[in-house]
Amino acid sequence: MARVRLSVAERREALLQAAVGQIEARGVASVRIADVAADLGVSNALVLYHFATKEQLVGAAFAYAAEKDLDRLRTLLGRRSTAVRRLRAAVRWYAPTGQAKGWRLWIEGWAAALREPALREVAGSLDREWKAALTAVISEGAAAGEFPCPDPTAAAWRLTAFLDGLAVQMTSYTGSLARTTMLEWADAALARELGLPSLDGLDGATGPDGSDGSDRPDGLAGPDGSDGRDTAGTADAPGTTSGATGQISS
Repeated sequence: MARVRLSVAERREALLQAAVGQIEARGVASVRIADVAADLGVSNALVLYHFATKEQLVGAAFAYAAEKDLDRLRTLLGRRSTAVRRLRAAVRWYAPTGQAKGWRLWIEGWAAALREPALREVAGSLDREWKAALTAVISEGAAAGEFPCPDPTAAAWRLTAFLDGLAVQMTSYTGSLARTTMLEWADAALARELGLPSLDGLDGATGPDGSDGSDRPDGLAGPDGSDGRDTAGTADAPGTTSGATGQISS
């Protein structure tokens, strides 16, 4: 196969994508520079040119995944729709579904963060930004009279804690809960925090996430708040990125 010459930025992104995939597959403790290099068909020296140590590579990979997650969250919460519809779309994206591939990455990150200050900062930053984004939209909806939530900050914290705990259960114990049941619980938790009896009124001609699918590449509204591409429930899970498969040259 002919090598493809990439720019420095493209090469770095390919290395980070490969590192994310290897961390998901092998775990932080077991992943090696050689695993990332082999995944892309390049030398160890090329990886080390961009990241001097495994710790630097792993930290950068988590930061890369975190920024991808935040970009997706900003897109969902920035739609031109009601606050409750945007919140439902964000919660259904964040909640673990299917194989929850991205959640395996973050559970690995949480465990490693107990010993690695750099990872602790990345994970903590993502958590703070997620809560702040939720709080802002909950506050917006409450001010507009959409729902009577008295404490948006506390609601965002409780909702995040519920979804994080559910993710650990779903990821650690495969098949422990039906996907439809998990989504129903996520909807119920959101409704409870907003002070609404239910979210049933959001269902209709549009997708149950409250969107019309116009911001998706294929224009279709997925039933779980996804973009219609993650038929296995993994493509839009937090931390999941599409990997580069071509070989790259130095």
